[in-house]
This record gives sequence, structure tokens and C-alpha cells, in this order.
Amino acid sequence: MSANLPPTPGRRLDEPAFIDVARERLNDVYGPRTEEALRRLQTLLSHHASALEKIQRPATLWSERDQWLITYGDSLLDGDRPPLKVLDEFLEARLGDTFSGVHVLPFFPWSSDDGFSVIHYREVNSELGDWSHIRHLANHRDLMVDLVINHVSRDSLWFVDYLAGSQPGRDYFIEMDPETDLSTVTRPRSSPLLVPVATRRGKRHLWATFSEDQIDLNFANPDVLLEFIGILLFYIEQGARIIRLDAIAFLWKEVGTTCIHLPQTHAIVRLLRAVVDHLAPGTLLITETNVPHRENLSYFGLERMTPDQEMPDEAHLVYQFTLPPLLVHTLTSGEAGTLATWLRSLPALPSGCSYLNFTASHDGIGVRALEGLLPDYEVDSLLELMHRFGGFVSMRANADGTDTPYEINIGYFEALKGTRRGPDPWQAERFLCSQHLMMALQGIPAVYIHSMTATLNDHEGIERSGQLRSINRRHWQMDELDELLDSRNTPTREVFMALKRRLNLRRQEPCFHPEAPQQVIDTPDTLLCIERGPLPNGRRLLAIYNVTAKRQPLDLPELDEPGWYDLLEDAPWDSEVRELRPYRSLWLVQRGT
Repeated sequence: MSANLPPTPGRRLDEPAFIDVARERLNDVYGPRTEEALRRLQTLLSHHASALEKIQRPATLWSERDQWLITYGDSLLDGDRPPLKVLDEFLEARLGDTFSGVHVLPFFPWSSDDGFSVIHYREVNSELGDWSHIRHLANHRDLMVDLVINHVSRDSLWFVDYLAGSQPGRDYFIEMDPETDLSTVTRPRSSPLLVPVATRRGKRHLWATFSEDQIDLNFANPDVLLEFIGILLFYIEQGARIIRLDAIAFLWKEVGTTCIHLPQTHAIVRLLRAVVDHLAPGTLLITETNVPHRENLSYFGLERMTPDQEMPDEAHLVYQFTLPPLLVHTLTSGEAGTLATWLRSLPALPSGCSYLNFTASHDGIGVRALEGLLPDYEVDSLLELMHRFGGFVSMRANADGTDTPYEINIGYFEALKGTRRGPDPWQAERFLCSQHLMMALQGIPAVYIHSMTATLNDHEGIERSGQLRSINRRHWQMDELDELLDSRNTPTREVFMALKRRLNLRRQEPCFHPEAPQQVIDTPDTLLCIERGPLPNGRRLLAIYNVTAKRQPLDLPELDEPGWYDLLEDAPWDSEVRELRPYRSLWLVQRGT
């Protein structure tokens, strides 16, 4: 944490305060069943309290040194060695302190969706390793773990219980008459919402938001919520510091509504926040909600803040889902005006809230976040270009029976292989510009492992799995990756070394503290200029980007001011330089006092 900004420590709720908060949250969800649920919650928490008291957390929530890697547990393979151990050794040998944290995508036994259809929540997939490997990763850096809370695999014991009519799983799922009008429900997929299931009690239809193998859980049953609170605390005991609430927006179902972002869902997120603030302060909650930007922001709970409240009481972090598609639009069109307008629209966040900035992840590039930002013809042009660059488009179902685009399935490096004119020689520079721009924004940057390695579209992966998302989920064999990283003049080495260098510079710069002020400087649409700071000591930074394939003049009045220092060159800024090469960036600082 920079000494130039106030600390943002995790707050601990004492017992009386926690009881009051928990009762209020539970009442928002369960009404007359609140006191019984509260009593059982207190019993559950007492079982975990002694173990969680031993956990040491940093004195601050985050700093400029925070930057995270996103990876599957088996993104790197080396013979019969446990992939989690291979990952740990790769991080130590190749990246050192570059990343302060690592998000290991679901590493549990699973039946589909590359881990997001969980069979056993408290087990590690034996093909990856075991809990000792997870704890070792957590000993060296902050660990993000997925709480796959909305749905569970059909192969889970809970579902077996349901089929047999046995507890506890008997009441863990949502039965629905197939004649019920569910046309108002917001859909992220084009698959049927209700799945027919043969049980001992006859044929039933169950709610399944994402696939027929991912059956939604019934949070109207307090048993389900208490079960997941226990799972969350177990993950923290195993070393997790960041808990990612997967698909949280769809958690609560109520016929006649959209079944997304419902008040009960927000109340449950706020209860989870109260639990971690009470037993494990400094633990971070991040909500995964691939929706339009204004909806995404609702998970901070800003609208409920009172004047005497130090920080919001919902999520600590939300994903910047608008950033990945908007950056692709910017760098393939050569027009930064839309991106600048969106950045200016971001609200000033109170202490204790921040964004997770990313460009690529295990999922595709969501396009819902572009709603209201780009006209339909621009979105259509973007989708067509991604097809030309080897990508695909996944659809979602609408209430009127039509389908609309939901996400682009493509490797991010491949998404930037050219402009609207087609492929060109600037692929690596354009891609690096996207990553360098993301790193400079207010919040915490997260880099997907396949961005670090400039991975190409994995069409063979699609053929093997039958899933479009496999295009961006390659499994590297370490001997092949090592050869590419150690050879000169490979895109893999060029991108890896460039990103590593820039990330190591970023983590040392106080102006990149997640809560340092941010504003967009007026420039022509061919450039983007972001100011971070000023900090209390006067230090400020300009991050300037050429988003085109042509040299652009640097006619910025700010550059006429004295005292700029070029972080990338580690030298005073040459004020005679008044143009920027294609897709190049500058990080200039005024050091203050």
C-alpha cells in the first residue's frame, strides 16, 4: 500500500453488530423463518470461528502491487505430475513476484463446462492434485476460488438424493410446472430453461439456467444457503482470500419476474459480506455478473449507503465486463471516443470498492455489456470481424422466442490480429496495447494465462469438447511452452516478456493504486489519455495510447508542463517527441513532493 493514500483495511463486525446485520439480511430473504435460520447460522459459524481466527490478512484490502493471473488448474501440463504443482512451479520460475494473486478456476470434481458443473464442492479433482497443492499456492500469493453457487452437477450427491426423494437433496432444487409462463425470465443461454427429470416420484421439471447438466439450487430453502456459507468458510480455511461468486445474478427465482438481480439475491450477497467481515475480515468478495454496466454496478450496493457508513456492504469488487468488447472495438476501429465516453461515465467509488479489470478470461467476450454504448450496426460489424478472425458467437434466448448474441468465442490475441480492413502486421503491438491500457485503469488488473502466452484459437479443442468456449481454453504442454518462451522471435516470448516487464513496472507505481483518482483527458479519437492521481503528495501519471495503425501527433497541453518522467524508458521525458507510433503507449509521471 502506498503511503500516499489512506488505508482501506478489512472491517471486523463484532458479535452484536453481526447478529443485527445477519437478522436484517435473513429477514429480507426468509421473513418469518428468520430466527430459526439465524440460530442455525450462529451454530455454523461457531464451528469455524477458531480456525478462521488464525488467518492473517494484510493491513489493507489492496494496493498498486495487486495484479492477478487467471488460469485453470490444468492450463499447464507436464506428464503425470500434478498440474497444480506444475502451475505453482511455473509461477515461481517464470513470473516470480509479477502477480500478487492467482485465480484458479474451479478445481473440484466436475461433469461439464470445464469445472463449472461441480460434483463435490469440498474435494479437489484428483487429476489436478489435492488440497496441499491448493494451500501451497495460497501460501505464496492471494488465491481466488470460485463459489459456484447458482447450480450443481446432475452427478452430485444432492441430485442423487433428489431423484430418490431423500434428504437433504430432496428440497435442494426448483420444481416447476412446464405450463408455467416463464417468458419474463432473463436468459443467458438458448437452451430450455426447464429440464425434464425422471424421479421415483415420477417425471419432474427442474430449473436449469445454463445447461441440462447444471441444475439450479433452491435458495428459498435456508438449508441450501447455510450449506454454501459452510463451503465458503471451508475455502477460506484452505487459504482462499478472494471468493468469486459465480453467476450470482441468477440466484433467486420468482415467477413473474426477470429472475435476475432480485432483492433477495442482493440480500444474500450482503449476508455473505457480513459473514466474512465478521469471521475473516480482509477476505474479498467479487461478483461475476456478465450484464450491462449499470446492472453490474448494483452489486456494490452504493444506493443503500448511509452518510455514516464507511464503505458499502455488498461486493468489494465487480468485473468490468464492458472493457473486453469495448477494447476490441476500439483497437479494430481505431476510434477511442466511445471508450473515453464510457470511462468518463464510471462513478467515483467510495473506499473499499474497486473494479476487476480484464480483457480475456476462460469465458468468451460478452457483448451484453455493449448495450447502450454501441449502435447495433457497430456491434454487428464487430461480430462479423470476429468471424473473419476465426471466432464464433454464442447466443441467448429472448422472451419473444428469438436469439441474440451473448458472447464472442475467440482467443483475445486472435481478436486483435487486424482491423476492419483485415489482418495486418500489427497483431502483437495491438494486443499489447490492449493489455497496457487495461493495466492503467482504476481497479485491479487480471490477466488470463492465454493472454500471457499469446495463445491462438484452439479449434481442435472445440472439436474434442463440442463447446465453443474451448477455443480459448488450451492446455499447454510444458515442453512446448518452454520452447516457445526460450526461443527468440516467437510471439509467445515477445508478448510474455513485454507483459511481464510492464506488470513489474506497474506494481511499483503508487499512481496505480486501485483507489487513486482517474480522469480522461480530452484528445482526438485516435488517442486515449488517462490521468491517474494526483495523489496527496502531488504525484500524478499520464497513460497515453495510440489506438491506430498510423503515427499520431501528441498535441496535448499537459505535455508542455515541466517535470515529466518516462517510466518505460526510466528517464526524463523528451519533450521534443511529439508523435506516437502505432499502438504504442506512454506512462509519464510527475513525481510531486
